Amino acid sequence: MHEGKAALTAESLMRSRYSAYVLKLEDYLLKTWHPSKRPKILDLSSDETKWSGLEIIDKEQGGADDHTDIVEFVACFEHQGAEQKLRERSRFVKRSGHWLYKDAI
Repeated sequence: MHEGKAALTAESLMRSRYSAYVLKLEDYLLKTWHPSKRPKILDLSSDETKWSGLEIIDKEQGGADDHTDIVEFVACFEHQGAEQKLRERSRFVKRSGHWLYKDAI
């Protein structure tokens, strides 16, 4: 999550974005979001979610063009006293040599 150091794979970007949610690094999350899906603002200051773990379930490489990968994960968290899990298949796109989170599919 260092400035100027791009994630080498979609999975490494997924992991760094999870860490950014844990640390509430809004600027990093916005910077690594694909422009076509990026929200105008992201305010995590009042978010009381306590993230407790990330498990990568599956990875799919994008095929011949190698510019789109899928990462399926489960993120564990506590919200309002209840333990929960988020399972998602995330699409990542490589643009100008940098991986970006595009959307959940």
